[in-house]
Amino acid sequence: MGYIPLGKHDHHTPASAASGIEDAIQMLEGRWKLVILFHLFGGKKQRFSDLERAIPGISQKMLTQQLRQLEQDGIVARIVHAQVPPKVEYHLTDWGQSLCPALDELLTWAENRPTPKRQRRSPRNQ
Repeated sequence: MGYIPLGKHDHHTPASAASGIEDAIQMLEGRWKLVILFHLFGGKKQRFSDLERAIPGISQKMLTQQLRQLEQDGIVARIVHAQVPPKVEYHLTDWGQSLCPALDELLTWAENRPTPKRQRRSPRNQ
C-alpha cells in the first residue's frame, strides 16, 4: 500500500513527505538531542550543569555541540544572564515545545510495537 496523506497534510506527495521527514529527522538526529528535549519539555529552564547532571552519559563537548545545533535550528533558546560567574540557561522555544505531542505519539507508537520476529540486539551487545 502506498503513502496515503491524511488531514491537513493531504497536499504532500510521497516524495515531498519523504523530503519533509528527512529535514525533520536531520534536526533531531544525534544520540542526545531527544534526551535533551525531554529534559526541557514543559517550559523548564535548565542550566548547562543541570543538563549535564541529568544526562550522565554525555560529555561536556557533546552537550555543547547538541545544544548549539538545537539552538541553530530554532528548537532551543539560550539565555545568558549578565552576572559573575556567568549564568546560562536553556529552554525550548514555542516551536520546540510544539514538538512534545509528536514525540509523545512516537513514544506511544514504539510502546505498542508488536512482538518482533527477530530478537532486537541489546545496547550492551552492539
